[in-house]
Amino acid sequence: MKFLWTTIAVKNLDESITFYTDLVGLHVVKRFPAGPGMEIAFMGNGITDETLVELLADSNTSTVNYNEGISLGFAVDSVEAMLDTVKRHNIPVHTGPVETPSGSRFFFIKDPNGLNVQFFQQT
Repeated sequence: MKFLWTTIAVKNLDESITFYTDLVGLHVVKRFPAGPGMEIAFMGNGITDETLVELLADSNTSTVNYNEGISLGFAVDSVEAMLDTVKRHNIPVHTGPVETPSGSRFFFIKDPNGLNVQFFQQT
């Protein structure tokens, strides 16, 4: 069995695409209408058989809610470089940076919809 994607309900599709493009480095793989008032964008790196992020915008729903225990995690080469990028985009750090006992480092921010996004540098 293959894990295909994670779906994220978003308030504004273009704003969310910009976030995941500019900060995470993902690209729109496919974007299409999905019914009355709905649009979907799949985002990834363009790698065959990769797991995608699916952004789902529904103009019939005015809010999206996420549990604090849910997050998306992305590998980075340098936590410091990613912190600089986040700072340039005026996005506050939600948690961290934290260093694990093994020396890995990470921090969390919120995406435009309030979802936790983790940037993780492995040792």
